Amino acid sequence: MSIPSDRRSRKRLATRQGISDAATQLFMERGFDRVTVDEIAEAADVGRMTVFNHFPRKEDMFFDRDEEGREILREALRKRDLRFPPTEAYRLLAHRLIAERSPLFSFNPQGQGFIETIEASETLKARARAIRDELAEVVAVALSECVGRDPTDPDAHLAAGLLLAIWTVAFLQAHRIFRQTKDAEQAKTAFLATVDKGTIGLKATMAGTPYA
Repeated sequence: MSIPSDRRSRKRLATRQGISDAATQLFMERGFDRVTVDEIAEAADVGRMTVFNHFPRKEDMFFDRDEEGREILREALRKRDLRFPPTEAYRLLAHRLIAERSPLFSFNPQGQGFIETIEASETLKARARAIRDELAEVVAVALSECVGRDPTDPDAHLAAGLLLAIWTVAFLQAHRIFRQTKDAEQAKTAFLATVDKGTIGLKATMAGTPYA
């Protein structure tokens, strides 16, 4: 008797999450570069090839919410209130994610450990930079599509690059504040203040385009 596809999907997702959780715990305890794939497989109680079936690269186990982040950025424009321009939709998204306590913006000891693990690994820092560039491309395409322009529109790519720069600065600054104060609310306030301030400049730069 064949297993229903939805059951297989749930099992696959559970296996993937188990691998990611085991890997992340090892990375944060010992450092990314000191952990092997074999050790991750053993901790997750799966075979080495099962690990690679779910995660082509070791760093993908650490950044396992990457695709979730991309979809959030796409949906922010697909479902935006048309009374607001796209750049404002992203500012409102930042406020919503903080209000909803999104795990993508966790200013707490666990989130701090995540950042410190990245800072201690050149491989993770390189992947973080690559993800930022990939997210900028996702935003550029989403921006151009929502106003009916070509995905290569230079205005869309300029807006996307500036937006990712703003969010990156806001994110890292909020984590620095949490590291110094251990105050999550202060870190969240700083994150949103930087996003708000940056969005003012972004709108000014994109004035005269459909993105502002």
